[in-house]
Amino acid sequence: MNPRVAGVKPNPDFTLELTFENGEKKIFDMNPYLKTGIFRALTNPALFRQAKVFMGSVCWKSGQDLCPDTLYLESKKTYRTPSKTLAVAEPPVKYKKK
Repeated sequence: MNPRVAGVKPNPDFTLELTFENGEKKIFDMNPYLKTGIFRALTNPALFRQAKVFMGSVCWKSGQDLCPDTLYLESKKTYRTPSKTLAVAEPPVKYKKK
């Protein structure tokens, strides 16, 4: 069983910063979902910002929700730098000086 969502922070670029019960932090891109069905309403930034954690997943007051497994499996791990958060598939590479 995949870990469930413990925290969510909606971003202006329609991504969700997720914290999972196991401590992992990931970014989930909502942009592909915003083009279909009930998710179209979330293109309203004020509505999108109302994302909340509910029963290990993310939902909105207007009825939209996402499967917790989808959130975990389709999100990208994040790595913090002093100035921003990056969503990448692999950790940053450190190069040695020659």
